[in-house]
Amino acid sequence: MSPATPLRPRKAQIDRTATALFRARGFAATSMRELATELGLEAGSLYSHIKSKEEILHRVCFGLAADFFAGFDAATVGATAPLATQLRLAMEAHVRVLTRDSAASAVFLHEWRHLSEPARTEFLALRDRYEAGFRGLVQRGIAAGELHAPDAAFAVLTLLASLNWLPTWYRPDGKLTPDEIAHRLAEQLLNGMRR
Repeated sequence: MSPATPLRPRKAQIDRTATALFRARGFAATSMRELATELGLEAGSLYSHIKSKEEILHRVCFGLAADFFAGFDAATVGATAPLATQLRLAMEAHVRVLTRDSAASAVFLHEWRHLSEPARTEFLALRDRYEAGFRGLVQRGIAAGELHAPDAAFAVLTLLASLNWLPTWYRPDGKLTPDEIAHRLAEQLLNGMRR
């Protein structure tokens, strides 16, 4: 899966504005009219740029999914580093995606439920595949004696739940950079699993 294709400037502006509204009000409570007003457009002219607000939600959800997979693959595919190091790098990559655009991350994590079929099923399959990648990494780390966890699936759910809480408290103007946050979170979470 490759990272999302860059959008034209107007469509990118529409996506940013819609994403901020989806985060603040929720997807269901955000109307196309409200989006048009926020953009300074007539509702009818908004439709010349996009078909529906779900088109934007789809782009946000699947674009971030591609970014998460790209980060995980960069940390693990063909890697020769110890498995604990690969897990740390994968967690750091996950945090970097979350901090790049916290509004889009919040929408990705909470508003995907509003995707209609078949996109919703496809999104859930991607999420399951991503979690399976982390589970496999943890299971291999346990088998190699680098990690300790009584239940790899529970360990991964705990790791991802801890990381995915980030959009609720992360502030781009905070005292820690995304890289510092990524490193601290990964180290803290890994400390409980290291042999």
